[in-house]
Amino acid sequence: MKYILTIITVLISIHINAQKTINGTVFNMKNVPIIGANIYLEGTYDGSTTDKNGAFSFTTSETGTQTLIVSYLSYETFTMVGDISYMHDLVVKLREDVSTLDAVILSAGTFSAGDNSKVNVLKPLDVVTTASALGDFVGALQTLPGTTTVAEDGRLFVRGGGANETQIFIDGIRVFTPYTPTTNNAPTRGRYSPFLFDGITFSTGGYSAEFGQALSSVLLLNTIDEPDQEKTDIGVMSVGATLGNTQKWEKSSLSVNASYINLAPYNAIFSNRNDWIRPFETVSGEAVFRKKTNKGLFKLYGAFDTTNFELTQEDINNSEGVHFKLNNNNVYFNSSYQGTLNDTWTLFGGVSYTHAKNNFNIIESAIKDTENSVHAKLKFKNRISNRFKLYFGGEYFATDFNENYSDDAIDNLTYGYDNNIAAVFAEADIFISKSLAFKSGVRGEYSEIFKDFTLAPRLSLAYKTSAKSQVSLAYGNFYQNPSSNILKFNQALKAQNTSHYIFNYQYNADRRLFRAEAYYKKYDNLVKYDTGLANPNSNFNSDGSGFAKGIDFFWRDSYSIKNFDYWISYSLLDTKRDYNNYPTKAQPNFANTHNLSVVGKYWIEDWRSQVGFSYALASGRTFTNPNEPGFLNNKTKPYNSLSLNWAYLISPQKILYASVNNVLGFRNINGYQYANTPDVNGNFNRRALQPAVDQFFFVGFFWTISEDKKSNQLDNL
Repeated sequence: MKYILTIITVLISIHINAQKTINGTVFNMKNVPIIGANIYLEGTYDGSTTDKNGAFSFTTSETGTQTLIVSYLSYETFTMVGDISYMHDLVVKLREDVSTLDAVILSAGTFSAGDNSKVNVLKPLDVVTTASALGDFVGALQTLPGTTTVAEDGRLFVRGGGANETQIFIDGIRVFTPYTPTTNNAPTRGRYSPFLFDGITFSTGGYSAEFGQALSSVLLLNTIDEPDQEKTDIGVMSVGATLGNTQKWEKSSLSVNASYINLAPYNAIFSNRNDWIRPFETVSGEAVFRKKTNKGLFKLYGAFDTTNFELTQEDINNSEGVHFKLNNNNVYFNSSYQGTLNDTWTLFGGVSYTHAKNNFNIIESAIKDTENSVHAKLKFKNRISNRFKLYFGGEYFATDFNENYSDDAIDNLTYGYDNNIAAVFAEADIFISKSLAFKSGVRGEYSEIFKDFTLAPRLSLAYKTSAKSQVSLAYGNFYQNPSSNILKFNQALKAQNTSHYIFNYQYNADRRLFRAEAYYKKYDNLVKYDTGLANPNSNFNSDGSGFAKGIDFFWRDSYSIKNFDYWISYSLLDTKRDYNNYPTKAQPNFANTHNLSVVGKYWIEDWRSQVGFSYALASGRTFTNPNEPGFLNNKTKPYNSLSLNWAYLISPQKILYASVNNVLGFRNINGYQYANTPDVNGNFNRRALQPAVDQFFFVGFFWTISEDKKSNQLDNL
């Protein structure tokens, strides 16, 4: 018995002596003790948690080199590899995890929407439920600050920039002809259906070095990665019909959408200031094919549309009016692949092709133009750590444009251009902490048409001032070659240039968002010419300049009033330009000094309905009155428009929808056309330029057929 006790005592002594104590203290980077942090040896059950002083201590029988893990929610995990004998009296400092949802985001100049966005300013479904948008994503974006009301055009005019200064991308690849053709004082529409997209990023300035050839803005549209169900969508409208279908397989899916629009019934019912010989008619279709691979996702997107119409428009200088006829065919293909190479590297590649053909007849003139454009991009991303991410890549733009002109005096005058641009870019996201982040990048472009290389730096930073607010700064230099209306006549020019300076404040909490953003833009190398309209005989140069400055406000609230979602946008713009045929620097005739937009949507449970409104108010735009001295010396009266919509849920999969634009019938004037010669009193008479249609009434019935009984058209409200 004595020997047994001796052996037990010796064994216990050996075990006690073999155990090592691991201890220390855990702090954050401000030397504040962290309570409840987890500490353990990897691959064992040995560990502990910190007390109120941040201290920890535990024993282990492990020996040699081990891995010590220290972790705590919202902090980066600390790892120490070493011999057990050195793991005592440790002082561990944990850094905040910058990948958490409450971390700072780089948001100056950018409005994002989608499931992956930390700040939802405009949801993709807002496109189809905003009263004034009529299902057009451009119409919905025109309710955001920074945009200018140019109702007769329909394209995006951003912060003093012309419509051709905003570029649109689908899945990161350029769309060269994003709008349907139209005639004077009849707004155009975006070509693409909002139902195929689940993400929208609208950047009003200061955007990433990845994107170029845009002086004012970029609009990024992302197609749906994975549809939630198989379904068929049927739409019957007062002016046409739509049909869509989605099929899913194990690792792939296909969505198709077709549309037919004809305004003949509308023209027959409502008064119109145009004499329509053939009504506006368009047939369009889209398809998205998706294929999952082991490490990524492949997408193939295709779209086509054909549009034609013929009419005679009023003209003060022609008693018989101006005859206008158009036939347009447009095809767009886009393929992209995004995937992972390893734990830290990802790859994105894509290419697009556009073929656009227009045949115009204006009075006695016949114009035929054809554009073929290609965009190819390759981009890499290296996630070095949560705090440092590196992006770099290259892209190539190629455009071949040809135009043929003939009239009674000229037979087959041909002109055009080839515009090829090669670009490289590099950018880094640097997160100093959860409260401070930087984005720094540079973009280089070589233009073959100008034999010139440009270098454009980009920089933005954001600082979180509280748990619910932050401030951001952004600077960027941007280049864009002149549009086809210029390059088709003259290529001895320079790339146009702007510099953006942006300051942003943002508050986001409890389904309420407030943004205030001040900016300044400086323009250089704008195109000038010496004729009324650009033509082959014009003298061109790149001596134009200008500026735009202002402040934008945005407030969205879906919390304060039950079942009510609304947003308010206001923009103050001060801008002047000396470009085109301007004799002096002046506020361009597409710019409004003040723009106000109010949008509201209210769900009425007892009526199974959503009612909504959209109100737009914009100050007058400049025009030149030849009866008074000066250039762009007068302004039109303010623009007003109140639009209403109503959606009734017939059943979970059927919805009846109605919308009226400018329901109060405001007589909006976009400008004036003056007579070429004065009257007997020496005055030039004028004609008000108004929208071709003062009001637009739309009724539609939409039906989703799906085996998923949870499918609900209410999701679209």
